[in-house]
Amino acid sequence: MKRFHAEHALAAVAAFVALICALPHLGVLAAALSGQGDTLPHLLDTVLPRYAGTTVALVVLVGAGTFVIGTGAAWLVVMTDFPGRRWLEIALVIPLAFPAYVLAYAYTDLLDHPGLVQTALRDLTGWGPRDYWFPEIRSLGGAATMLTLVLYPYVYLLARAAFVGQSATTFYAARALGRSPTRAFLSVSLPMARPAIAAGVLLAAMETIADFGTVSYFGVQTFATGIYQSWFSMADRAAAAQLSLGLLTFALILAAMERTSRGRARYDAGRRQEVMARMSLTGARAWAATAACAIPVLFGLVVPVLALAFMAAGSGQDLLSERYIGFVRNSLVLAAAAALVTVGAANLLGSYHRLRQGRLSAGAIYIARLGYAVPGGVIAVGLLVPFAGFDNALDAWMRQTFDVSTGLLFTGSIWLLVAAYMIRFLAAAIGAYEGGIAAVSDNIDAAARVLGQNAFGVVRRVHVPILTPSLLTAALIVFVDVMKELPATLIMRPFNFDTLAVQAYRLASDERLDGAAVPSLVIALIGLVPVALLCRQVARNRDS
Repeated sequence: MKRFHAEHALAAVAAFVALICALPHLGVLAAALSGQGDTLPHLLDTVLPRYAGTTVALVVLVGAGTFVIGTGAAWLVVMTDFPGRRWLEIALVIPLAFPAYVLAYAYTDLLDHPGLVQTALRDLTGWGPRDYWFPEIRSLGGAATMLTLVLYPYVYLLARAAFVGQSATTFYAARALGRSPTRAFLSVSLPMARPAIAAGVLLAAMETIADFGTVSYFGVQTFATGIYQSWFSMADRAAAAQLSLGLLTFALILAAMERTSRGRARYDAGRRQEVMARMSLTGARAWAATAACAIPVLFGLVVPVLALAFMAAGSGQDLLSERYIGFVRNSLVLAAAAALVTVGAANLLGSYHRLRQGRLSAGAIYIARLGYAVPGGVIAVGLLVPFAGFDNALDAWMRQTFDVSTGLLFTGSIWLLVAAYMIRFLAAAIGAYEGGIAAVSDNIDAAARVLGQNAFGVVRRVHVPILTPSLLTAALIVFVDVMKELPATLIMRPFNFDTLAVQAYRLASDERLDGAAVPSLVIALIGLVPVALLCRQVARNRDS
């Protein structure tokens, strides 16, 4: 009876978490369908084609950029030996710690008309503002470049792991048949790594459609900016919900593509695992390889850090002031709470699926994974609509029945914002859980059951101690992702509860880029923690 109750309690918790994760989808759908009938035709006639076209173009550009940089760099560090390879292999991961909007602020200060680069160009040549052409950083191409520089590590990490895991036999066979190293790579190694590369590119694509800070600052009109403008600038909740539904549909299509890519494309590297010997490059080829790997690090890490540090030094912002300490405290509280709740939910969902495999547990895991494909702005709209309706209905009933106002219990609360973060990043925590639990034999669970442990006992006394490194890594990743998350925080944060990301966005929106550099640097420095763990793992396995 004790085991029966424990399993059913675990099932109830898993079902509750899945329901919370499904709520934004249901809320957006209900709000979109309940909107006025003339809203959607108006959107179709005005902004919807532009939003859709810009979003698709941005995804294509970022997808192509991350594929070229991530795959090319991974192949070079795995297959060749060139000057600086050992430290570049690690440094290529670090730009993942930076939000794209932080790079946008840094490069705008450098490349805009009054910036350092154009000012120096005019001083050296004597040209006037109309005597030369310079690429516009605040454009679709500029936004795609910023996103590419921070998202290519997704492709790099997955492609590198795929290349390291390949047996050298097939590559050597292609070489024996007369293929050059480049042709052998294109015809053998690249197709074998396609599932991992495709997964990385699609992850970058999902992050691209979720981005708000970069496209908003650059004035690029996408679904994400349209949702925010409809919600706040025009106070049109129906339009925001219908735009959210369009973006949600696009995101779910990308998620389905990623799942299909992983599910169908399976390749056997062969039973004989012969380690690939690195080709030593010399002369111009060696330095070309060094330059190819150093350029993403230079423009994705070194240049923005130096620019932000220079901007922050002259900003006059006091990071130790009571106001900034409040921003840091709010950010850390939200990130810590979201990390604990998200990792706890992932552990419960994963444990239930392991202990009681079936349609319910599989369905709960599937619903929980969908959150990563849903942008923060869509989650915010999907949660605010039903909870605002509930708060208003409860307040009206309490006023009518007891002449007492309950106000807004959920809307505008910290815990609703934490729930949005959990939905957004639960997939990452589940992935970390599954990576750790794969090494735990089912016999260990069976032994614990024989010794009298119920479901919660197995989780608490067996799974959690073994999974502690994986769960801590997941918590750090969620922590930093929450620090960088902007659209959900902007829409759902409590009144007068600002974070570092909100402060950076507000100052940048007012064109106070020097001031925006201070919170941006703090966000980036905190983001280095999980990236350092990834770098450590790369360093540990680079010669495996």
